[in-house]
Amino acid sequence: MAAITTIAHGLRFPEGPIAMPDGSIVLVEIERQTLSRVRPNGDVSVVATLGGGPNGAAIGPDGRCYVCNNGGFEWHRRGDTVVPGLQGSDYQRGSIQAVDLATGAVETLYTHSDQGPLRGPNDLVFDAHGGFWFADFGKTRQRDMDRGFVCYARADGSICREVIRAMITPNGVGLSPDGTRLYVAETIPGRVWWWEITAPGQVRIARTGTVNRGHLLAGVPGYQEFDSLAVDSAGYVCVATLHNGGITVISPDGRRVTHVSMPDPVTTNICFGGPGLRTAYVTLSQTGRLVAMPWPRPGLALQYAAALPSPGGRRLG
Repeated sequence: MAAITTIAHGLRFPEGPIAMPDGSIVLVEIERQTLSRVRPNGDVSVVATLGGGPNGAAIGPDGRCYVCNNGGFEWHRRGDTVVPGLQGSDYQRGSIQAVDLATGAVETLYTHSDQGPLRGPNDLVFDAHGGFWFADFGKTRQRDMDRGFVCYARADGSICREVIRAMITPNGVGLSPDGTRLYVAETIPGRVWWWEITAPGQVRIARTGTVNRGHLLAGVPGYQEFDSLAVDSAGYVCVATLHNGGITVISPDGRRVTHVSMPDPVTTNICFGGPGLRTAYVTLSQTGRLVAMPWPRPGLALQYAAALPSPGGRRLG
């Protein structure tokens, strides 16, 4: 297990961390239905209340924080911890929201793609062209579940287009350091796929023999599931892993797969920050913690996040 430092605890199922220039971490608390800010001393404040199920988050070209909202879950208590379950009884729709970090103002940008309603948007990543890729995980009910898909959208609200379909619980999304590969993790199968990006919002649909027409980077054996991911500067795909709680690290060619253990079976996300991007920030969601640990390689700098002012927020008592 890596040497970790707990930055904050008592979070209500944290996800979607973003390392900010001032040293704070902006993240979502899915069960609290908020976009929150964690200061380096562990203080937590609410930037905005979003409703539903805020999930992945990323900074856009206009400085707003774009959030995948999955529409909400049922929640189950396990002692002092909480975990999500099926589609919530108050579920209405999935959406993409944009939050002004200074004022907390929320705009719902998309509720539909060109192919129909969004079901359970989960994670997103911006490219150098000002657009973003996002995975729609779908929702699970007592006797059936949605088939997932991946979309490309513009930050100005003008287009949201389904690009990859027929995926089983697509979750984390990321881009290679040179921007030529799109990576997507599937949760239940425990697999990471990649596609060659041929133009903004377009991928090469290859005859790979797979339903999603992607290339398999790696899969893991046994009872493990993949959640969100980040890519480091050397191109390693770092995937938060459930049940076998930790970070699964996959080399760019898929031939080397290692595991960094974490003290929570519901390890849901990772991002990089700090001096030289050498610190990994990880959300341990079942136990409600944000932790930090040194990383052996610098992380990959994400688009648009580096030059932001500090977000606002009301402190939680």
